[in-house]
Amino acid sequence: MRADLIIVHADQLLTMAHEGSESATGPFAGPDQGRIGLIEDGAIACLDGVIVAIGPTEEIMAQVQEDPDIVTIDARGKVVSPGLVDAHTHLVFAGTREREFELRARGATYAEIFAAGGGIHSTVRATREASKAELLELAKRRLQTMLEHGATTVEAKSGYGLDFDTEVKQLEVLMELSRRHPVDVIPTFMGAHAVPKDQDPEAFVTWLVEEAIPKIAIRGLARFCDVFCEKGVFTPEQTERILNAAKANGLGAKLHADELVDTGGAALAAKLGAVSADHLHCANLEGLAAMAEAGVVATLLPGTGVFLGMREHAPARKMVELGVPVAVATDFNPGSCFSESLPLMMSLAVTQLKLTPQEVWVAVTRNAAHAVGRGHRVGSLEVGKQADLVVWDAHDYRVVPYRMGINLVDTVVKLGKVVHRREARAQAQLV
Repeated sequence: MRADLIIVHADQLLTMAHEGSESATGPFAGPDQGRIGLIEDGAIACLDGVIVAIGPTEEIMAQVQEDPDIVTIDARGKVVSPGLVDAHTHLVFAGTREREFELRARGATYAEIFAAGGGIHSTVRATREASKAELLELAKRRLQTMLEHGATTVEAKSGYGLDFDTEVKQLEVLMELSRRHPVDVIPTFMGAHAVPKDQDPEAFVTWLVEEAIPKIAIRGLARFCDVFCEKGVFTPEQTERILNAAKANGLGAKLHADELVDTGGAALAAKLGAVSADHLHCANLEGLAAMAEAGVVATLLPGTGVFLGMREHAPARKMVELGVPVAVATDFNPGSCFSESLPLMMSLAVTQLKLTPQEVWVAVTRNAAHAVGRGHRVGSLEVGKQADLVVWDAHDYRVVPYRMGINLVDTVVKLGKVVHRREARAQAQLV
């Protein structure tokens, strides 16, 4: 067997593979949510960006043809996992909102911040004013930080334009990033992020349905369409109208659902056959059961709840019990979770959502890949899939979420090529 890259002697190799699972090709749910597929003293061989063999080191080494040009990574004392998938981000925007962060700490409400000119509309103003080149540079730096924290596939939304030209500008930046950066970027059109100031909501929805979505789709600028289905933003009826238009134009459906109040967003996601429903802090059990039946992935965003000081978090344990496939993402954005670190979200998913470390690993790999329509290519280490891998400076997979706020990424491999390697730590000199 030929190979051009091989990783050997991993203390623990996490495959997230489907052997013995009822979820052979889909996301893992219920009892399978924690199926990490651990191989001790594991090895993985890759050729031309694709995985060609995986198993115990002795077995794989016996199969691989000797070649002095093979790149070999010795992973003794380390964990190897699939590349992480960040299934919910707002990557492209200008401006920051640290002043609001302070005001919230001093007790200001969202309504008070909004009335003072803050909130999403402050980001919309800054993003409209920024050039495409400026947005590209800002987003490139953020994407690089995500890569350095183990993400090899990232979904990213527009939604800070709320007009056609700026939405297109954001989506074009995402397309350019995906072409030029090692990370795969999956673009989502989210013109329905808010209703622009001084516009009639119904007229804005009509514009989205009849003009914006068809034009975005025909240009091939987005893979999905997302809607902020929330009280005071877009009603379930408006959301359904927008997402039906998106589906009619070949875009997949996603929802920001039941984040602040229960609007029935979970049930709507199931009805529409959405690929995912995200947030779900306030989702009711009937809606979650419908999501389980429909196979809709619940993408949970624990960093947002912590950042906003919410007392209640999404009912992740109930979701697992009901058989809803659970993913975890950063929700990276300037207003409610300004963090590019998926490992930090893994820690919060254990401590705040009460998921087990095994369930969280599946949530940021296999299930997250299915939440962005890439489960057939990434998210698990299986023969024939992309060689997207992370080597972690940890002897046990549980250490990664346990070391909260510490980046343990040692090496990132994308399509069989090393794209990031942490420099050796400086050794302190004893005197």
